[in-house]
Amino acid sequence: MGSKCYLRNGWHLPVYYGSKRKTRGISPRGRFFKKAEGQRSKGKGSVMTILDRYISKEFGKLFLLICASFIFLYLIVDFFGRVRMFLSNDASLYQIASYFFFTIPMIASLTIPVAVLLASLMTFGSLSRHGEITAMKANGISLYRASLTPIIISVVISILAFLISEFITPYANRKAEYIRYVKVQKREAPGALKQNEIWYRGKKGIYNFKIFDQKTNTLKGITIHYLNQGFELTMRADAERAVWKKGKWVFYNVLVARSPGGKSPSLEWLKEGIIGLPEKPSDFNIFQEDAEKMGFFELKKYIGKLQSEGYDATRYLADMHGKIAFAFVSIILVLIGISFSLKSERSGGVMHSIGAGIIIGFSYWIVYAFAINIGRSGTVPPLLSAWLADIIFGCAAVTMFFRIKT
Repeated sequence: MGSKCYLRNGWHLPVYYGSKRKTRGISPRGRFFKKAEGQRSKGKGSVMTILDRYISKEFGKLFLLICASFIFLYLIVDFFGRVRMFLSNDASLYQIASYFFFTIPMIASLTIPVAVLLASLMTFGSLSRHGEITAMKANGISLYRASLTPIIISVVISILAFLISEFITPYANRKAEYIRYVKVQKREAPGALKQNEIWYRGKKGIYNFKIFDQKTNTLKGITIHYLNQGFELTMRADAERAVWKKGKWVFYNVLVARSPGGKSPSLEWLKEGIIGLPEKPSDFNIFQEDAEKMGFFELKKYIGKLQSEGYDATRYLADMHGKIAFAFVSIILVLIGISFSLKSERSGGVMHSIGAGIIIGFSYWIVYAFAINIGRSGTVPPLLSAWLADIIFGCAAVTMFFRIKT
């Protein structure tokens, strides 16, 4: 006699034991497999097609739900962190909504790996608790084969995450910063980035510099045109760099050309000196080249510019390689999620899966952040530092995955 292995809600797979078929009910509940009394087996290929659809739907549904939940929570926390700034500047509802709308791509890029991890933990944990893993084994289906669908989905998600971070996130970040500084805080747009150089209309004239390092409060490759009220050039200063120290800008290797009243300019060379520059570092923050807000190819071009001009680009190299490593960590985390949820069938629950996912995700983030920081400092090569967390967790993932009892 023939029988069926029931998954949830009546969706079923036929169960065979050699030449005999024996009834084995697993669970009366279900969510995807087609209800059909008297459905006959159409072969293993048909069974796998049904199973792939079932797992992909469960995994995809959980992934989208978790992603949306994380984005919503992040926006709520960020809103309360910035509400005073919005209220003090009388920001309109449209400006507030626009700002947070343009922060969503960056938030999504950060939450996707954890969402993939949690979705895999919850999907296969649920299959284990409801006996559906047993149903697969009874049909001779390897758990490695059942895991193929979420692995393929994670590859697609990783590619999409990279494309989002490359083509959408940089534009959205610039729009968010513009809304915050110009629209909400009512700052003028004093400068522009043209031909890889920054032009700034300041209080004493027009400033041109190549790089502003926010962490060290340093301007590099500086040219300052001092203008009088008649917009006439009175002095020009060209400096290798300027560092903010004790409330003043200290210039290094600077050539000063003064031409008062249209007279012939007098030249002065200073190895170190203080030249009048009323702006503070905070005035230049809008021009900080933040690696997290640039795409991979944009960052690669910027690194080439720095290296061609003789500047150290180590910290940016670590960030550039990190963009690839972080985008594709979802593939590693889905293997860990599947392996962890199947290590003991019918164990744990939803909260157990969520707790495990948060711990694993947080552990990865700590290792990744630490490795990137030592790569930025030049302690280890940037390429190695960017991939160090992926290598460690990848080895753990492969080891756990191939220890699954299929």
